[in-house]
Amino acid sequence: MNGAKLQPEGPNAYEAAFEAWLSERRIAYRPIRQGQRCHSESPLKRFDYLLGLDRAQAILAEVKGRTFGGFSLAGRRGLDGWTTSLDLQALEQWQKMFARHYSPCRAVFVFVFRLKQADVDSDGLEVFWLDGRKYVFFAVEADLYRRCCKRRSPKWGTMTLSAEDFRRWAVPLEEYLERVWNESGD
Repeated sequence: MNGAKLQPEGPNAYEAAFEAWLSERRIAYRPIRQGQRCHSESPLKRFDYLLGLDRAQAILAEVKGRTFGGFSLAGRRGLDGWTTSLDLQALEQWQKMFARHYSPCRAVFVFVFRLKQADVDSDGLEVFWLDGRKYVFFAVEADLYRRCCKRRSPKWGTMTLSAEDFRRWAVPLEEYLERVWNESGD
């Protein structure tokens, strides 16, 4: 079992799991807190993490914490990949701004699912433990998300991928990072 101090349940537990996962793999990252001003050109909502500081290709990551209450991840059924339209717009804008100075760069949603059931068939996916909680991580690039998403709730300004599209495009995070950094020669 991984982990340090017991993290509270809530949004920060997902980010804590993500940071622990990155640290365990020695992936250089910088958290971008919402109160920080990391670029003077825009008052946009900030993305959550800058990954690959030591690599040729930077990745802007927006973390989305979700829960999975099912008993099997086979076929990735029951995983919900929604976000807000503002998060999608902001992430795309940040990617454009960063690409001018740090090309190449990619923007990605990282969906961190906490597995609620004690015995979940992981279907071969890596399960990451932190503080007695189990997590799985998926990545969907923002431009791909934009092409495939549909409106979930006009009232709340949310977007989602259909279950079929999420299963098709959500890649286990470790596989995604390996592919991206191998393509760039890192």
